[in-house]
Amino acid sequence: MTTKVTFTLQERKRIHVLQELDARRLTARAAAEQLGLTLRHVRRLLQRYRLTGEASLAHGNRGQPSPKRLDERARAKILKLAQTAYADYNDCHFTERLNSAPYELNVSRSTVRRVRRAAGLGSPRKRRAPQHRQRRERRARAGLLLQADASRHAWLEERGPELALIGYIDDATSQVVWAHFQEAEDAAGYVLGLRDICLTHGIPQALYVDRHSIFRPTKPTPDDQLLDVPPLSQFGRILQELGIELILAQSPQAKGRVERLWGTLQDRLVKALREAHASTAAQANAVLDIFLPQHNARFAVAPADPASAYVPWLPTTQPDDYFCFKFQRQVANDNTFSFGGHRLQVPPTAQRATYVHAQVEVRQQLDGRLRVLYQGQVVIVFPSASTGPLRVGEFEPSPEAIRPATPKSAPKPAMPRPPVKPAPNHPWRARVIPRAATRKDEKEQR
Repeated sequence: MTTKVTFTLQERKRIHVLQELDARRLTARAAAEQLGLTLRHVRRLLQRYRLTGEASLAHGNRGQPSPKRLDERARAKILKLAQTAYADYNDCHFTERLNSAPYELNVSRSTVRRVRRAAGLGSPRKRRAPQHRQRRERRARAGLLLQADASRHAWLEERGPELALIGYIDDATSQVVWAHFQEAEDAAGYVLGLRDICLTHGIPQALYVDRHSIFRPTKPTPDDQLLDVPPLSQFGRILQELGIELILAQSPQAKGRVERLWGTLQDRLVKALREAHASTAAQANAVLDIFLPQHNARFAVAPADPASAYVPWLPTTQPDDYFCFKFQRQVANDNTFSFGGHRLQVPPTAQRATYVHAQVEVRQQLDGRLRVLYQGQVVIVFPSASTGPLRVGEFEPSPEAIRPATPKSAPKPAMPRPPVKPAPNHPWRARVIPRAATRKDEKEQR
């Protein structure tokens, strides 16, 4: 049985030179120069050519399976997993799972890609063609710039409600410094994340966000119009007090680092939540605490400058004085003020016996408490009776904090009014001159 051998153009050139050498139309030294081989190796090739012909010039392993080829059992296992449990995993993520416990297959991404494509399995996620934009280099140090955003998505798929994931990512390292699941995107979630970052890492230099009303109010307040100052939201006021620069993005692509983070998490984190069977926000946050260190180890990069730009938080500084929502209220005549639809009583203190018409500052803390301050001194603290998420400007005080309404007395029955007799000197008792007599006197005077 003859074996058909296909030669490349390079090999065809070698055969042609050997034929010329065998026919003595070319010297061995000239053949070595044309082929770029040594004289000894050319003579060895000529000897093999004279013995077995052209087929002897093909490599001996041609047509033989590679000793480093993927085992057929491993190939079958990869295909089975790619069609069942990991059907919606991309090639890179799927390879990472195959190389980790419990599979430990130790295969490369290109191998997994060839196996899937050979079986007609394309990538579940189509990559869009990149658009040409002006590239912004990363900040040199960690802490120089953080990007913040929220992503409302079906993170729990059909197992639970739709949640919002609020996250902060460092521009220099791509490290997710904080993330948290909650019911909706609100100012309290961003303030909670900023508080944890400042107490754990330090105070960042700048924050890059979108133009949401949480960061930039759409309408100035009457006080802003009176003072002719730009409108400032509660979150913007906190950044101003901390000395953090607020940068508002003009487009989603401007803060592309955090936008690309959502693309990665909506792929990988959703699968991690699925494998953990998470169905509530509390369970999702428990999975997130385990997932984030693994994510940062995989995707974070080293900064150009290893020095940190975070400003350390001083232990003597009270976080409650900064990470809160501040409102101004005027105390009424009955020593009460209105907040969240309730009338709250201000008791007398050693500083003042009464606070009538006083301008007080009401601070709503992240745990729901209300702290009332007058000239920087705490007057009273109202605990919150609500156990749900914090609603800025809304308050559910404990029953004893609400000022009881003054009971109204029952109306008295109407009594008949006695007749009133005018006094003797009342104008009504003056002598009345008849109108006819008055006209007669006027004619006599004429």
